[in-house]
Amino acid sequence: MRRRCDSTAGPHPLSLPRRPARTPEARGGRAWSANALNPKIAVFCTGLLPTPAPPRLPTAWAVALLVLLPTLLTLAWLGGYVLLLSKAVQVLHRPRVHRALGRTTGVVLIGFGLAVAGTAG
Repeated sequence: MRRRCDSTAGPHPLSLPRRPARTPEARGGRAWSANALNPKIAVFCTGLLPTPAPPRLPTAWAVALLVLLPTLLTLAWLGGYVLLLSKAVQVLHRPRVHRALGRTTGVVLIGFGLAVAGTAG
């Protein structure tokens, strides 16, 4: 039998305190800073980008082009991702959807674990 949560009993012991909602600009800035400070990107740009640089262009222009293209693609991808999730957040916070996502990801993770366990032995 399920017990109903009584509002006079205080907050649920596992609940996190509510934070104020972030603006789309703040979310975008956080995503940009996480991407810009990623050390893998710096290693990739300095190690791999000069290799396929077009030989007809001066080196500085070729490398700038090869850096700008992925940067613009990443900016478009993250911007679209932020916009999509900012619209979907109300749907994703519905209890029914939240439970379904939790169950689905649980089943997928258990399946992955069983697959790894089956191949490891």
